[in-house]
Amino acid sequence: MYPSKFKALILVGGFGTRLRPLTLTKPKPLVEFANRPIVEHQIEALVKAGVTDIVLAVNYRPEVMAKAMHDYESRYNVKIHFSVETEPLGTAGPIALARDVLLADATPFFVLNSDVICEFPFSDLAAFHTAHGGEGTIMVTKVDDPTKYGVVVTKGGSSVIDRFVEKPQIFVGDRINAGIYIFNPSVIDRIQPRPTSIEREIFPAMASESQLHCMDLEGIWMDVGQPKDYLLGTSLYLQALADRDYALAQAAVTSSAASSATSPTPVPSPSPVASSPYRHSRTASQAKPPRLVKIAGPPLCRLPFVKGNVLIDPSASIGEGCKIGPDVIIGPGVVIGDGVRIVSSVIMEAATIKDHAFVKRSIVGWHSTVGQWARLDGTAVLGDDVHVVEEVYVNGAIILPHKEVKACVLSPQIIM
Repeated sequence: MYPSKFKALILVGGFGTRLRPLTLTKPKPLVEFANRPIVEHQIEALVKAGVTDIVLAVNYRPEVMAKAMHDYESRYNVKIHFSVETEPLGTAGPIALARDVLLADATPFFVLNSDVICEFPFSDLAAFHTAHGGEGTIMVTKVDDPTKYGVVVTKGGSSVIDRFVEKPQIFVGDRINAGIYIFNPSVIDRIQPRPTSIEREIFPAMASESQLHCMDLEGIWMDVGQPKDYLLGTSLYLQALADRDYALAQAAVTSSAASSATSPTPVPSPSPVASSPYRHSRTASQAKPPRLVKIAGPPLCRLPFVKGNVLIDPSASIGEGCKIGPDVIIGPGVVIGDGVRIVSSVIMEAATIKDHAFVKRSIVGWHSTVGQWARLDGTAVLGDDVHVVEEVYVNGAIILPHKEVKACVLSPQIIM
């Protein structure tokens, strides 16, 4: 039986340069993903798995982080500690720096990167780790093209990691490090409080002693630390919500059918979910029950102007004749004018999209405005309080906060 209480360390890191211009306004963990800060998804999942103490390893704007974390402490009934780095310590050094908290008892602790989005199966990971008895376990996820990553190779089909192969040009495997770990406290003896890479220095040493195992991560996984991956992660997350809703509805249908078989009073079944526009790929003859997706999030929006998987905050205002989706998230207080088309995009809090604008594969930052008949495309990213005037086309531009765009931007560039 694995312990019922754990600790965790989240590698919050530095400046979030890959996600600029959004991180010029907020530290990356506080940038919203699906209308909640990225780090809140992680904190919520950790607390559900029995984590009572969370260490945030921070070296950028800790005072901003502290204010938000105070709210999370009371909301989730968890103690949040700050480990402030005077210099960047890499991915292993912060573990040694937080030793006083992590070594307060003899229980294992989780470590995770701050920009990972997945189902966060921490309880399953803890049980797997306890069962094999090794010093550490990393979660791995399968990728289509392993030549772009460091690949995890195991011994003889077991969970024991043999070695890591960086960007292999011949096939050695298709599983990569997912950025989520659990360790026994003894791992801290391997790490000094100096700049250290857990992937390049600590993991190979543990693997050489057969003390490092891996566990497959089911479901979605994405590092959302840069705009194109943030948008792809949004699409995957919304599909996971749709899969979850579909599986729950199918379970309800099955339960109702079973109840009808034993009850003299017929119980009406819900309308078939397979015909829903959110589940084009499902067929009525599908025999295998869907996997219950363990992901948190509100139900998807199902309104006449919505196409595909869309999440809209209840406080947003949507005009007449709009078409929104697929793969769109609209944040709190957003105002959408009449005749607007939005596809594969994220519209953040208090932004305004005026009449007949078209937004595709883009991120519209907080308090920004897209003018009438304007068009965004090509992974354009508007920072905080950016204003695109009417009838302007913006293609792939990164626009820093508090700017006004008065002319078309025809090719990707940074507007400062």
